[in-house]
Parts: sequence; structure tokens; C-alpha cells
Amino acid sequence: MGRKSTRNTIVETGLQVMFQSGYVGTSVRDIVAAAGVPQGCFTNHFRSKEQFTSEVLQHYFDNLKALIQDTLGDATLSPRDRLRRYLDAITSRLEDAHWRRGCLIGDLSLEAPGHSELLRHRLGEIFLEWRAPFAECIAAAQAQGEIDTQFAPDDLAEFLLSSWLGSILRMKVERNPEPLERFKRIAFATVFATKSQGEKV
Repeated sequence: MGRKSTRNTIVETGLQVMFQSGYVGTSVRDIVAAAGVPQGCFTNHFRSKEQFTSEVLQHYFDNLKALIQDTLGDATLSPRDRLRRYLDAITSRLEDAHWRRGCLIGDLSLEAPGHSELLRHRLGEIFLEWRAPFAECIAAAQAQGEIDTQFAPDDLAEFLLSSWLGSILRMKVERNPEPLERFKRIAFATVFATKSQGEKV
């Protein structure tokens, strides 16, 4: 296996620094110090902090898309169970971080739009791409009678992702999984319930 490139090292390190300090609280000096590289390495690879953060976002989203494929793309499960499996897989990842780390997309959505139009637009593009596989899975669940058809798949996908990100924010404050589990209990007993479902909230 070849050595990891300096560029990749800076991106992966920057991801961890931004998780800890946020977009505004992270400086280029913080990133290169954590990566153990001269500041000139950063400027050789990235035009600006904005461009760097856009690449960090893409790196994070690429990893997230792999998880989406593993869960929503699992043909051995029903579409509705695939949605639950995705949320459970994210919960497991957050547990590994002791409930201290959230979702970088959500974190940057709170901070970056007030400071960067480039990142605001990039986040908008990511949300559209992120929504698509969830809408497709929800549509399949509706076609199989697993989820009520009162709402359009795109709207339900938007609701799921937005509400889930809100639950992750609460989780970071409370430092426990209850906000995540509460969302799953209520969502799957209401908007993602089957017509004949007997689950209780």
C-alpha cells in the first residue's frame, strides 16, 4: 500500500479539527499543526480555507455515501427496515465518539452560510444529493405498503434528514443517545408507520 499523500493527510486531519473546533474556531495554523506539516504545504494544495473546507465536506460525504449504500442498498431488508438500519448505523458511530461528535454537514450548516457563499451553495448541493437515496427508499416502502402515501417521498426524506440532524444536535448537548432514540421511536410510529402498524410511541 502506498504512503498517504500530504494532501489527504491534511484533509483527514482537518476533518477531525473541525469536528472539535467548528468552522469559525478552526484556523489554518490549527490544521497544519495537527497534521504535522509546514503551513506552506496547506497553501500549496488549497487556495483558501473555504476551498479546503469544501474538500473536507466532500471527503466526509463520500464516507457517508458508502454507509448509505451499505444500509439503504441492502436488498435483504425491506425498504422501511433499511431506513431504520441507516439510523442505527449512524447511532453506533456516534456512540463510538461518546456522543461528543455530531454530523459535519449539520455542524457546518449552522456556521458556514453566514461566512461563505461557496460553502452555503456546496451544502445545498450535498443536501439534494443526500436526500435522493432516502426518497427512493421511501418511495419503495410506499409502493410496498410499508409507509403511508400521504406525503411525497422527497418531503418525507427532507423531514427525516432535517429532524435527524436536529436530534444529533440535542444528543451533543445531552451527551447521551436518548434524542436519537426518541426520534426513531416517534418517527417510525407516526410518519413512517404502516397503515396497520401496531407500534406504540
